[in-house]
Amino acid sequence: MAERISDIAVQTVEFADRRRPLRDATLVDLACGTGSAALAAARLGARVTAVDLTPELIDQATEKAKAASLDVTWVAADAADTGLPTGAFDVAVSNMGIIFVEPGRQVAEIGRLIKPAGVLAFSSWVRSAQNPFFDPIVAVLGAPPDTGYSPDQWGNSDVVAQRLAADFEGVEITEGRHGWEFESLDAALAFVTEESPMHVGAFGRADSDQRDRLQDAFREALSEHATADGVRFEAPYVVVTATRRA
Repeated sequence: MAERISDIAVQTVEFADRRRPLRDATLVDLACGTGSAALAAARLGARVTAVDLTPELIDQATEKAKAASLDVTWVAADAADTGLPTGAFDVAVSNMGIIFVEPGRQVAEIGRLIKPAGVLAFSSWVRSAQNPFFDPIVAVLGAPPDTGYSPDQWGNSDVVAQRLAADFEGVEITEGRHGWEFESLDAALAFVTEESPMHVGAFGRADSDQRDRLQDAFREALSEHATADGVRFEAPYVVVTATRRA
């Protein structure tokens, strides 16, 4: 999953670099996963600390950094409760990571970590009318529990403005479209059943009958995007950048 969206991680880091050159900047990558954004920032000369709740992902990220001869400090911690020093960072980034964390706690932690006039840059998926990666889950398992927030809310400009208003200014939202490409329908189905954490989790929560129906629903939804060259479709996303109030 991380490799498939690594291009968005690079773009997010580049947007941060435009706001505040990253060479020699202290930067924290929150909910870093396997480290795509952290490594992109390190390549630009940032002094990077990367945080993720899952130690197994940190282990994978560490190996990637070693292979690339890049120096990153890896921390296994909650992105909304990192335990890192207050005001320690010039920049905070996240690639499709912090959007899954309760927003009130997460924004407060980002505001605590970033120095005055520091930069925030993160990416988010945008809700769309049809989504072959999500619609089958709702059709078979029903809508997810109402927690009061969902990841794609960060793709709504009004929500972003409201959540960041207290601590950030100069909010900019850049829209993009991510191309999902699979060499075959079977490869696309393997992605949702074996690779994508969200989808693997959905299959894990389902009983035997639901798993069969879920696989059939994904096959039908993804078949609508099948071509002679495989499965191709686009998903909207945004990159949000803002400056910490001084």
